[in-house]
Amino acid sequence: MEKQEKIKILYVDDEINNLTGFKASFRIGYNVMIAVNATDAMQHLNSHPDIRVIFCDQRMPGKTGVQFFEEIRSRYPKPIRILLTGYSDIDSVIDSINLGNVFRYVKKPWKDADILAAINEANKFYVSNSLLAVKNDELQRAYNELDKFSYSVTHDMRGPLLSILGAVEAAQDMDEITEIRKMLLMMKESVRNLDDFIQSIHDYYNLNRGELEIKEINFNEIVGEQTKIFNFTYPVSNINFNTSIEQKETFRGDEVSIKLILNNLLSNAFKYQKRESKEKLVDLKILVENGKAILEVHDNGVGIDPNHIGDIFNMFFRASSQEVGSGFGLYNVKAAVTKLNGTITVDSKINNGTCFKVTIHNK
Repeated sequence: MEKQEKIKILYVDDEINNLTGFKASFRIGYNVMIAVNATDAMQHLNSHPDIRVIFCDQRMPGKTGVQFFEEIRSRYPKPIRILLTGYSDIDSVIDSINLGNVFRYVKKPWKDADILAAINEANKFYVSNSLLAVKNDELQRAYNELDKFSYSVTHDMRGPLLSILGAVEAAQDMDEITEIRKMLLMMKESVRNLDDFIQSIHDYYNLNRGELEIKEINFNEIVGEQTKIFNFTYPVSNINFNTSIEQKETFRGDEVSIKLILNNLLSNAFKYQKRESKEKLVDLKILVENGKAILEVHDNGVGIDPNHIGDIFNMFFRASSQEVGSGFGLYNVKAAVTKLNGTITVDSKINNGTCFKVTIHNK
C-alpha cells in the first residue's frame, strides 16, 4: 500500500521555544516547517506551494500575524490561515476573521488537542476548496466548449444546407445538363462536409462518454479498411498514397480510438494537399514493437503556420481555409490519444507538408 504524504504545515513565531515545541509535538503526524519571521515564512511558501495550513502568532515584532496574513492572502490564497493569540488581542482577532483574513484562531498557550482539531478542520476546508476550484475550471471549460459548439452547429450545419438549397433553386431554372451537373457537384460537396461534421460530433461524444474496449489489434486490417474508405471518398488518383506496416508483436488497445486517430489524420493529409502540385504524397507508417505502436502520417501538402501549431488541437480551430472542416478532427485525435495515455507530436512547414507522430502503449 502506498504511503500517504504528510500534510505540510507552516508555523510562524518569533519565539524560538514556541517553534521548537510545536515542531516536536506534531512532526510525527505532519510535515512541519517553522519560520522565525515573515521573510523566512515567504521562503517556505515559495519553495513549498503545497503547504496547506499556516499557523502564525499575532504578536510579532515589526508585523502582526493579521498583517502577515493580509500580505500573503492574494499571493498565496490556498493555504488555510490560523492565528495564535492571547485574550488581550481578541478584538483584533474578531476583526481579522470578519475581514476574511483568517480561518479561525487558537488561544495561547495552546493545547495539542486544540491544534489537532484546528489542523483537521483546516485540512477539510483546504480539500473542499481545491475540489471546488477543479470543478469550477471544468465547468468553465464546459461553458466555453458549449459556446463554441453552438456557433459551430449554426455555421457548419446550416452552411452546407443553405448551399444545397441554393443549388437546388438554381438547377430548377437550368436546361443545360452541364450546368445541372455543376450544381450536383456542389451539392455533393456540401453533403460530404455535413456528413464529416456529423461524424465528428459522433466521435466527440463517443470519446467523452464511452469506455475503452481493449482487444487485440491487427493494424493490417485497420489500414486496409482505411485505404478502402479514402479510395472511395477522395479522388486519390493523383495522390501517391503509401503504407508501411511492421507489426512485430501482438498489440492490445481500443480499436475505435485507433481507427478514429488514423481516420482523422489521413483525412487531413488528403484534404490539405497543394492543389497545383503534380506530385501529391501521403505516407502512413506503423511500427509495433517493444510494447508500443508508433503511427506516423506524413504529407507534402500546404503545411501549418508555425503561429498556429499550438492551437491546432483546440476545438473548432481551423489552420487552413483551403478546405471546409468541422474543426473537430484534431481535437478528437488529441482526446483519443490522451484517453489511450499516448502522445502526439507534429512537425510542419508551410508548403512543405506535415508529419504527425502518435505513440500509444500496449494494453
